[in-house]
Amino acid sequence: MRDLDCYARQSSQASPQVTGTVGPLASHCETGATRSSHRLVNAGLVCLVMLVLSRNLPLAAAEDGPFLLGKSVAPFSLIDYRGKAHSLDDYQSSPVLVLAVLGTECPLAKQYSLKLQKLAESYAGQGVTFLGIDANRQDSLTEIAAFARTNGLTYPILKDLNQEVVDDLQATRTPEVFVLDAKRVVRYRGRVDDQYSVGGKSRPAPTREDLKLAIDEVLAGTPVSVTETTAVGCLIGRSRPVKTGTADSAVTYSNQIARLLQKHCVECHRPGEIAPFSLTDYHEVAGWADMILEVTQTGQMPPWHASPEHGHFANERRLTPEELSLLQQWVAAGSPEGDPAELPPPPTYTEGWQLPRQPDHVVWMSETPFTVPAEGTVDYQYFSVDPGLTEDKWITGAEIIPGSRAVVHHVIVFISTDGEVRDGDRQMLTAFVPGLRVGEYPQGMAKRIPAGAKFIFQMHYTPNGVAREDRTQIGLLFADPAEVTHEIRTVSTVNTKFKIQPELDNQAFSSSVVTAPQDLQLLSLSPHMHLRGKSFRYELTHNDGTKEVLLDVPHYDFNWQTAYKLIEPRLIPRGSKIQSFAAFDNSARNLANPDPSKTVKWGEQSWDEMLLGYFDVAVPRESELLKESSSEKN
Repeated sequence: MRDLDCYARQSSQASPQVTGTVGPLASHCETGATRSSHRLVNAGLVCLVMLVLSRNLPLAAAEDGPFLLGKSVAPFSLIDYRGKAHSLDDYQSSPVLVLAVLGTECPLAKQYSLKLQKLAESYAGQGVTFLGIDANRQDSLTEIAAFARTNGLTYPILKDLNQEVVDDLQATRTPEVFVLDAKRVVRYRGRVDDQYSVGGKSRPAPTREDLKLAIDEVLAGTPVSVTETTAVGCLIGRSRPVKTGTADSAVTYSNQIARLLQKHCVECHRPGEIAPFSLTDYHEVAGWADMILEVTQTGQMPPWHASPEHGHFANERRLTPEELSLLQQWVAAGSPEGDPAELPPPPTYTEGWQLPRQPDHVVWMSETPFTVPAEGTVDYQYFSVDPGLTEDKWITGAEIIPGSRAVVHHVIVFISTDGEVRDGDRQMLTAFVPGLRVGEYPQGMAKRIPAGAKFIFQMHYTPNGVAREDRTQIGLLFADPAEVTHEIRTVSTVNTKFKIQPELDNQAFSSSVVTAPQDLQLLSLSPHMHLRGKSFRYELTHNDGTKEVLLDVPHYDFNWQTAYKLIEPRLIPRGSKIQSFAAFDNSARNLANPDPSKTVKWGEQSWDEMLLGYFDVAVPRESELLKESSSEKN
């Protein structure tokens, strides 16, 4: 019964990126979702921004912009996280001073802080000084110190407590850099380079190192060739005066906003979870207020990509117009706290897990950690481990926890009954991918792990500039065998023979057809493509020939690989057919495109492509087809 076997090839992440704008700045950015350290990366989000190029909006002329080049920076004195004061006068002997506006939680600021460290080291012999400036109201000196220590940063990071320096610079994003000459006149402002962008997108290497080139040109005494580029990152967490006595001020954090965030955001935005910052207390939320408003008004948060015209799902994430209005009113009023006595009780979660309770059994991928290098491409790593199950076990829930979320892009755990370390034709137990949320299966339904089976961990790592160690684990929830009526299997529709032509958008392909060998219960749908993926839909062909769209994802996002869970199991009658249809954008307009000039075929790396339509189905436990499938494997 091969139709009920998981097609066991899962993707990796690559990373192409947005080419930065040359010319005057405008305060527009591209929206996308990212998670700290490639999550969703990995899931990531999440710091999301809207980039001018993604909307084809005109850039403002320099004279219309908020900040004119050639401006002298006003004298300042700020303390660093050690309590030491730094002023402009302290660096009179430096021919070039680089001011880098940073934040401790913005994913892009984290990535570029490492590049700034390398640049600071390379220019130390030429007298160039680098100063970080953190103006976020939500970032404490303790958090800045931890940020510097964790990332090995030795250049000073100053706290702009009253936001006077960033106001003088008219800075808006983290990261954003400013190059000052010996007279402390701004000669360049904008991005560090064009390698990294929002949503986990990045090039293998930058095509233009804007900051480095500007430093070299100022040192050489020549005009800076490109004076301004668009800074891409998170909005600075600014302090806003609270407006009182207005209709807007009736909306407070303690009352409406805390409840809204608990409903839609806190599941991910809490300590230890995938989001890069928490939204569980007023001080933190108020610091992110402008960013929250931006990403919710543009529809990027909460992350949900299914069309509402085809089906409703148990894990659907959408803000209502009324909720969007509440956020808008709250930010407009200066993000008032309100009466803390009105705060709702905090939601309860399983410590360390998304699962509804602590796992019954935990299995590690290996006895010792795997070392992920700071740079380069790491081939898929496979680890075979004995979970120690001496009898058949029924699994009602499973969750993978990466040892180092910073570098783990995805994990798939397969069930092996022959001891071979491979993934082809294996049944998938569960996965960790950007944006995926897990929970328990419907009552009476579970996956089966045969006695003596091995687990195969397929690991995809993405180096992020710092060498890391990873030891990933999987937690299992056991079901009472007497209560299991249906076995869950992961199935897929697939196309491995497509050929995506260069420089073309909207190239459509269809997958193989899965015919239901008996009545099945459909539980969830999980589309999968890579960075050129544009749209994806599943179609059900009924036995009378009529067709029905089960799921339509008109704007596929590689960084949010959602499993769309049906509210109730859906009957798929015997003989009916499920097929997937996907479109790819291999044009230069796709800002995530690794190389528009390339003809693209099936492949594991993210600069290749995939067309996979996973879906979970449940089959009666005593099905003869399941027995046949089991005998084929053994």
